[in-house]
Amino acid sequence: MRSHSSLGMVLVTLATALGCSAGTTPSVAGSSSGAGGSTGTSQATSSATSGAGATVGVGGSTSTSTAAASTSSATSGAGGSGGAATASASSGQGGGGGAMDLDAGAGDAGGPPVNAEVYAHSPDTLYRLNPITKAMTTVGPFGGCGTVIDIALDKNGVMFGTSFDGLYKINKSTAACTLVASGGYPNSLSFVPAGTVDPVNEALVGYNGTQYVRMDTTTGNVTVIGDLGNSGYASSGDLVSLIGGASYLTVNGNGCSDCLVEINPTTGALVTKIGNLNHQSVYGLAYWAGVAYGFDASGALFQIDVTTAATIDIPIPNAPPGLIFYGAGSTTAAPLHM
Repeated sequence: MRSHSSLGMVLVTLATALGCSAGTTPSVAGSSSGAGGSTGTSQATSSATSGAGATVGVGGSTSTSTAAASTSSATSGAGGSGGAATASASSGQGGGGGAMDLDAGAGDAGGPPVNAEVYAHSPDTLYRLNPITKAMTTVGPFGGCGTVIDIALDKNGVMFGTSFDGLYKINKSTAACTLVASGGYPNSLSFVPAGTVDPVNEALVGYNGTQYVRMDTTTGNVTVIGDLGNSGYASSGDLVSLIGGASYLTVNGNGCSDCLVEINPTTGALVTKIGNLNHQSVYGLAYWAGVAYGFDASGALFQIDVTTAATIDIPIPNAPPGLIFYGAGSTTAAPLHM
């Protein structure tokens, strides 16, 4: 989890195509059903929700303008250039009738994702970002999991998330949640590849400040693995890990607010500081084809050079008013290079 004082954030939606990891531990003013789950900082936020299937917009990959908070336009069919159709949040795990399906041959059914996709969220809404076109679309409001503080996707694109009161499996096509276990869970979530924490299987991990933990996706049990050591850093929001690649974490401390660092996915220890990010409260972090994507508490979306931490802002046309990001996620099987 991150150790932030209360910050506002509502999430931006991910778009037509790919799976990502990420997360933060924000707390929401007026959030329902008990915000005492996780042991980190809390961030107050307004819960502005855009309708299922609303196209958030398309941003140019080389643009340097910041994300604007304008009114979102809900659509009832195929979306704008993001290509999103309406998604109906249901109470079960399968895709609902008329739900947007950008995951042909991939996702919850098994197998690595075919389409480029990164996911992000506000406290109450799931979004999809197409990292190729930079278009963002609304999947829909979360159904059955309260205030979501982070999400993560495994190599097959299966999504899990944490809220203030539990661990959930989330249908990425509808945003419907299925409870795995109740209790307090961290943000800064990611799956890490087999051979790191577990010799055979991928593992869902996260940070509670400096403490690195594993969560069992069947039982919900939490096991402490390690920590960031005496580095002076603590997680500020999110983690992303890649098969055959590195693991990256957003942190604060030591004059950082925020910085990007590389961590050891086996122990959770700091490997190296990459650099300062030009954004604060980066609660969402994802990756696709050589580029990391950051989502912050002000509703900004930006790409990150993972060798220098340099950022380029990506505009979000028609962003919902008061948009805040609480987390993000991408599959561990995301391509390492374009």
